[in-house]
Amino acid sequence: MTPPPAASLASCRRARRRDRTVYLRSHPLLFALLCATRHRPVLRLGRTLLVHHPDAYREALTRLPLARTAPGTTGGTAARLTGAGLLFDQDGDEHRTARRTLDLGTTAVRRLRPHWRALLAERVPALAHGPLELVDLATELAGTVTAELTGCTAPPRQLAHAARQAAAATARDHLPGPHRPARPGRTAADAVARLTALLPDPGQAMLAVAAVNTTVAALPRAVAWCADTRAWPAVDEDSAPALAAELLRLTAPSPLLPRAAAADAVLAGHPVRAGDRLILVARHAAHAHRRTAPTDPAATQAVFGTGPHACPGAALARAQLADLLLALAPHHPHVLHSRADRRAALPGYAHLTLRRGTR
Repeated sequence: MTPPPAASLASCRRARRRDRTVYLRSHPLLFALLCATRHRPVLRLGRTLLVHHPDAYREALTRLPLARTAPGTTGGTAARLTGAGLLFDQDGDEHRTARRTLDLGTTAVRRLRPHWRALLAERVPALAHGPLELVDLATELAGTVTAELTGCTAPPRQLAHAARQAAAATARDHLPGPHRPARPGRTAADAVARLTALLPDPGQAMLAVAAVNTTVAALPRAVAWCADTRAWPAVDEDSAPALAAELLRLTAPSPLLPRAAAADAVLAGHPVRAGDRLILVARHAAHAHRRTAPTDPAATQAVFGTGPHACPGAALARAQLADLLLALAPHHPHVLHSRADRRAALPGYAHLTLRRGTR
């Protein structure tokens, strides 16, 4: 993103520093390892391959045979905990049919947009009189949209809270490195059971987890970046969609895609054995860690995967963020207080408090 005229080099550095802190505090050892090894396109650590380079990242998602239900992958966790992961543990024609049935593109945006716009119209004007807690707003928005997607009749906050707990509990299956031991009653199975009890169909659990957690992670971080770079004067109906896409690239809400190889192959010149674990670093494939914008247009899409493994909710995410930026822009908010969430599955904030700024 080319900074708007009002953005100074210092404000850009402040935005990057604040966002990097969120990463390092969420899973410190893991992200320290990724930062230290990012100059290696592909690095093998035992039976795990860290994939940093954009070309290797795309090759892994489009050319390598991947095991959708292998242990430690999203699909594997979905199959083990719910028995039906919907888009996460399917393959071939079944996977393509499910993606077509669950339309999360332009049709879903038209259907769901009135719901989140109504919520924004209700909550954002509070900035005129005092602070606004953005994580709380993002949680309610995520719960509202997910309830509409799944037909869940539970209160949106309750649904979002259950989905966040399920994601945090299952993160131990997805991410390498040490994790805090689960407390009694807070295992992944317990958390997923509480979530599925709210849903009409248990197979919607992973959809709910993905929709809620990416939204709660993405929106506050993107808004903080926008506030730190003082980009509000540049936000209008014409610029908001492109700015939203760029902010999602810069923040990479889902920084890692855990996958597993289904057969022997070669990735960027490195031999891959069946069963090898692949940690695809979407953050680095999108050049989110670099100071200058990439010339490769595929970088913007990289945060949502690519090819048959692309996230079907990309259009929804961009539309939600664009509308949030448009709602906030007249208030020119700045960040009053922020605290990273050390327990969430995805890097994000536990609190992000905004206050109305001066023009």
